Amino acid sequence: MLFVLSTWRSLRQRMLTTWCCYTEAMYFAGRLGGWLAQEYLWRLAETNALDVHSPTPNEQARMRSLMKKYQNVPMDLADASLVALAETRGISTIFTLDKDFFIYRWNDTNVFNVVPDLRT
Repeated sequence: MLFVLSTWRSLRQRMLTTWCCYTEAMYFAGRLGGWLAQEYLWRLAETNALDVHSPTPNEQARMRSLMKKYQNVPMDLADASLVALAETRGISTIFTLDKDFFIYRWNDTNVFNVVPDLRT
């Protein structure tokens, strides 16, 4: 886990996520670290270190389509929201511990650059 933390700290650009993922992160932060971990997530958003995006109607339609396409994985709402956002913004790098992003394709053909790469 220290590898993940050091990778996150090495990222130089502002982080971007969706409300779906932020909600999921709050849940896991609360379970693993309690209120202090959740407070840290609030501070990231409040200081603009983390931009929390609300999916547009077009992104929501794409999320539904993606969840249907990847139903055998299965793809959850949070993952679908990130793929849709990546497509909208032309983002190819994803910071996640979710190995499903090695399966997902943005714009149906492009492979994500998953950071950190925990496949090994």
